[in-house]
Amino acid sequence: MSRRPAARIGALASMTALTLPAAPALATVLRPRPDSGLPWSTSNGAAGSVPWNIVVLLTLLTLLPALLMAMTPFARLLVVFHFLRQALGTQTTPSNQTLIGLALILTLFLMQPTLATIHRAAVVPYEEGRVDAMGAVELGAAPLRTFMLRYAREKDLGLFLELAHQPRPSRPDDVAMRVVMPAYILSELKAGFQIGAALYLPFLVIDMVVAAITTSVGMMQLPPVVISTPLKILLFVMVDGWNLLVGSLLKSFS
Repeated sequence: MSRRPAARIGALASMTALTLPAAPALATVLRPRPDSGLPWSTSNGAAGSVPWNIVVLLTLLTLLPALLMAMTPFARLLVVFHFLRQALGTQTTPSNQTLIGLALILTLFLMQPTLATIHRAAVVPYEEGRVDAMGAVELGAAPLRTFMLRYAREKDLGLFLELAHQPRPSRPDDVAMRVVMPAYILSELKAGFQIGAALYLPFLVIDMVVAAITTSVGMMQLPPVVISTPLKILLFVMVDGWNLLVGSLLKSFS
């Protein structure tokens, strides 16, 4: 029985000896190349401060949802879907997760041509070493600016140009991103509310008709929403509402 602890200590020492030589090799693999173009790599190829790299990465991940809302059709789609749920009177059906997932998938579908252009214009040159990280960002911003300017209203662009104390540019490419982004999100919110209001009206008519009928026959003990909600859901299903709604939303971006 006394030999078992000694055998375990010997096995642990052997595993430690096998593991230690792999640490320098792992550090060599994880160390950035001198010509990688990363902002934290130095001229002699030594890695920079790892904690600062983690801070930058976490900051970018934190800003990702805001960029998704401000630079893609996600906001318009989500606003319309929430208006639809309120108009149907289903409260929590579909759930928030379902609506957000559907909006994300449709956003990816709509942004796929723009993302492909960004990949050709910025990612490929960066991978081939023809531009550095900042140059890739500038090249990738041009297709995204073109997409947002296509749907940003001139009134909203003029508002933020005035607030930024910038003269009216002669070309669309001269508009700064700090002007395009807020103008685009305002335009998307206005479009989302317009579509949501138009979507709300037919269901509002059903609510008014059901309320008038129940009041006239004296059914005061039964709330009108209990009767109108199944009727609205039935109408939405009979006209294939999801197909019509999603098709109209996608065509509004064509």
